[in-house]
Amino acid sequence: MHNNELSEIIHAGESQAVEFKAEVSPEVGKSICAFANTNAGTILVGVSDDGRMKELAKDADERVAQIAHGCKPSVYPRIEKVMCEGKPVLVISIPHSKGVLHSYKSIAYRRVGTTDMPLSPEEVIAFAQHAGLIRFDNKSCDAQPADLDEHAIGEFVRRALNERRLEIDPALPAVEILDKLELRQEDRLTYAAALLFAKEPQRFVLQSEVRCARFKGTEALVFIDMKVLRGNVIELIDNAEKFVLNHIRLAAEVVDFLREEKWEYPLDAIREALTNAICHRDYFSTANVQVSIYDDRLEIWNPGALPPELTIDALKRPHNSIPRNPLIANALFLIKYIERWGTGTERIIKATLAHGLPEPEFLQRDGGLKVVFKKAEAFLAGLNERQRKAWGYLRTNNTITQAIYIELCDCGVATAKRDLKDMTDKGLVIKEGSARKTFYKRMK
Repeated sequence: MHNNELSEIIHAGESQAVEFKAEVSPEVGKSICAFANTNAGTILVGVSDDGRMKELAKDADERVAQIAHGCKPSVYPRIEKVMCEGKPVLVISIPHSKGVLHSYKSIAYRRVGTTDMPLSPEEVIAFAQHAGLIRFDNKSCDAQPADLDEHAIGEFVRRALNERRLEIDPALPAVEILDKLELRQEDRLTYAAALLFAKEPQRFVLQSEVRCARFKGTEALVFIDMKVLRGNVIELIDNAEKFVLNHIRLAAEVVDFLREEKWEYPLDAIREALTNAICHRDYFSTANVQVSIYDDRLEIWNPGALPPELTIDALKRPHNSIPRNPLIANALFLIKYIERWGTGTERIIKATLAHGLPEPEFLQRDGGLKVVFKKAEAFLAGLNERQRKAWGYLRTNNTITQAIYIELCDCGVATAKRDLKDMTDKGLVIKEGSARKTFYKRMK
């Protein structure tokens, strides 16, 4: 690190990723532990809380190394001395230890703003669950081989063979198939095995039920229909989708003289969201996945917040796949119910926008993750399919050109001009620029 860079960091002050320490003390150990557990960070030793330079002990780097080694497990930061305002500052760079929980003097810490906070026993357990140190799906349960649905297992293997060329013989005994799928631990069935293939999964995991409701109006007050779904994970996904289909409209419209039918919500996006909710939910929680349909929106909620490495914003761009229940996720991957590359939420967004609907909302609420699909604004009812597709593009990009419209909607120049003029007349876009630099800007 150069001294100019160091000066900028000191001038900016302490933050979620920066801590000042006037001298080497046990407080350094707390900060090292907190950064390792929460996010990568930098500790500046020889700098007071108000940013003033302090005298640095000659053996400061050795003492810091000893403190870092004293964390359990040990932390190995990068330590360097950098001159600033004529005085040495010890710059300690701590990496984030993913999947590891560190403690210092038997206490685990996490970084919250500019403070190192000790974790309560409940938080330690939750942290370990999020980090994958404690998992539900690989724990052994009371289910026995006699509780398994052998027909479901055989059907699963045949589908996986067809979809992913799974190299398992469907004729093998059920227990051998589960061994190959790593669904047994020490000769006992795992919870993942019960959730995927038990005849009555809810005998072993009652919270795996899915609650579906269609409400009258826009509030959860009056039920039009309500069902509690039971069955294995695959059945839950399929039956939750059927419930949605029974309660959303299928409209017909004429596009280029051809009659086309279209659901009011994009089925691919809904199914992806249902699969994510049931696959990635926190099975330690006693809550159920909930599917709620209102007059103006459709909501899917699952217990379990995002893992620490992910944020709501990260869901909207390429991100790593961090499954909470990897055994279940792997099984669903084998039959192409999910992909494992962190693209599911992006596909949900793209499919929804392409359907002409507002971008779905992802919210962390009530200890879980909620996906909200909203109906199209009223003005979209007057747009044709091409214009709705363009509107989906505009929601993300704000502007569109005639050339992009032609490529996006696979239409001719005359059609594009007519559609864009109509959208301009309706006040949805405004025409700006001139000649070849003409573009259309979203107004709503």
